[in-house]
Amino acid sequence: MKKRALVVCPGRGTYNASELGYLQKHHAGRSNIIDAVDAVRAEKGQVPVSELDKAEKYAPSVHMTGDNASPLIYACALADFAAIDRDKFDVVAVTGNSMGWYLALACAGIVDLSAGARLVNNMGLLMHQHGTGGQIVWPIVDADWNVDAKKVNFANALIAEAQNISYIHVSVSIHLGGMLVFAGDEAGLKWLVEKLPKDDRFPLRLMHHAAFHSALLEHIVPMARAQNSAADFGPGSIPVIDGQGKIWSPRAFSEDAIYAYTLGAQLTETYDFTLAVQVAAAEFAPDVIIVLGPGTTLGAPTAQALIASGWRGLSGKADFQKRQQDDLILISMGMDEQRVWAER
Repeated sequence: MKKRALVVCPGRGTYNASELGYLQKHHAGRSNIIDAVDAVRAEKGQVPVSELDKAEKYAPSVHMTGDNASPLIYACALADFAAIDRDKFDVVAVTGNSMGWYLALACAGIVDLSAGARLVNNMGLLMHQHGTGGQIVWPIVDADWNVDAKKVNFANALIAEAQNISYIHVSVSIHLGGMLVFAGDEAGLKWLVEKLPKDDRFPLRLMHHAAFHSALLEHIVPMARAQNSAADFGPGSIPVIDGQGKIWSPRAFSEDAIYAYTLGAQLTETYDFTLAVQVAAAEFAPDVIIVLGPGTTLGAPTAQALIASGWRGLSGKADFQKRQQDDLILISMGMDEQRVWAER
């Protein structure tokens, strides 16, 4: 009997040095996906993702910038999606984190493979050329991955304080499981770093990231709509859950509405990945969650979102890890030892 699977698509920052060669290693036989992305890149005179993936050395100044990272991640994730064994899994819903929304649209068939590649490539290039501000990550959970109310209250107080300071912009960019991602202009990010409690890793400024999902990107909206056609959006074949927790079911939505959200509120308003995962898990009752590669960084936030909602009685990190040992409830395709459970 097939298992019901919720698929989670990764966002920016998931193709790092350890992912170099991901396409060659896992998807040499899926040239149709790689070729479709490379064709979009060729139209704009950009380096093919196949060439970026085959580089001898990972270069942050090349591989991490939006114009290159976005289509690389798209190719890897869509190839992973194609590799899922449909004799073992019935994909009942798809969601994603941040840029992962575009990937979810392609997985769900709302945009086809080439249109998704154009969308991701266009947006990555726009962010690289016209993006402003940046992002800072800060954890809001304890050692057992349970939300720490004191940290949440502290963060909320910081946001309220920042709104009363005229010369800075600070807002919540993403609710990311056990982490908050803040968006801000340079003055706001500097202010945040001074205010947030520090440990050996956090607060962490994300390299080559603009102030995604904030009002600082309102100027991107008309550019994005000028470069991406509403005609690329169709009825889809799998339900998708967006960054506001809304379910878009096949043939039950206006294609103009999903286009307006994708190139509107999705760019300028907080993206609630936590809520998206919780809604998908509650409404579609998956037996397993499959997190597409590249990278492994989205597994923990997904699990933390499930813990926060008490999905299947999950009580914390230790409980989650024990269940993973007994029977995988979350398969990360970015991990070699786990992807074998998902792929054909």
